[in-house]
Amino acid sequence: MAGEFKDYYQVLGVAATATDEEIKKAFRNLARKYHPDVAKDKKSAEEKFKEINEANEVLSDPASRRKYDRLGANWKTAGEARPSPGSARRSSDRRSAGAPAPDFQFEGTGFSDFFEQFFGGRSDDHHDYAHADGAGSRSGPGQPASLPGQDIQGDILITFDEVLKGAVRAISVRQTNPRTGAEETQTYQVRIPMGVQAGQLIRVPGKGGEGVGGGTAGSIYLRVRYAQDPDWSARGADLVGQIALAPWEAVLGATVPLRTLDGTISVKVAAGTQQGHQLRVRGRGLPNLTGERGDLYMEVAIRLPQQVNEACVALWKELAAKSGFEPREAN
Repeated sequence: MAGEFKDYYQVLGVAATATDEEIKKAFRNLARKYHPDVAKDKKSAEEKFKEINEANEVLSDPASRRKYDRLGANWKTAGEARPSPGSARRSSDRRSAGAPAPDFQFEGTGFSDFFEQFFGGRSDDHHDYAHADGAGSRSGPGQPASLPGQDIQGDILITFDEVLKGAVRAISVRQTNPRTGAEETQTYQVRIPMGVQAGQLIRVPGKGGEGVGGGTAGSIYLRVRYAQDPDWSARGADLVGQIALAPWEAVLGATVPLRTLDGTISVKVAAGTQQGHQLRVRGRGLPNLTGERGDLYMEVAIRLPQQVNEACVALWKELAAKSGFEPREAN
């Protein structure tokens, strides 16, 4: 089941020679445009948002981007050369016993099969979590070994809103039946717990490969990846972002609107607030598995007007003449 090639540069609308800053800027602009919270057509926006996140996941990481660039036109050959998806370090033992590693594709995880094949949870670091020792059992002398089925692993893209509230996601697994050779699709309702952590594995027991000789079926393991938000990044349960202030707001103090996961609130900015100062809003971050919320940290960025009219120029000149402020003096 070869995945379809994804042109991540095209998805972000940048050239293959784009700098890291150009990729970051393109992602933020597109993510703001297609964020499900603001888009009118939420269904199509959600799919586009996931596609943008996948592209950024690869291109924003130097090692992944180098790997992607090396694949190039040879992506299909490289995919055919790697082991069957889902194989583990003792998969040869199971194949010899008649339990081949399942060839599968996920749908509904937020990642394409191309991503899963080369950059996801089943790309290079397969783990057989439930059956790490690979041990089987025999029902008696001369009887075939009883072996558990293969576990299969992939990635699942989780938004901050899903971390906050929890969710139920329909996940489909399309795989080839080892007995008939026919493709079969099974859909499961996967519960995403509130406070789920990046890197955590969500287990769907008994939905992996079939066991042999009465052995238990394997499980599905979905590794959580946070969807990158254009305004915040996660630091544990805390969220970190940036808040823009006009120079007069920073000097005089102000009450400004601030978007949070729970909606827009008003925050007070103290007079004399400096560039780079962090505003802390308690309890507005992500929940942990116990439901306790982290904090929201917003770094102040003082923005200057790009254009000023003659009246404003006159006022700035008057301010410069009267203030006596010298920014290059040692503190």
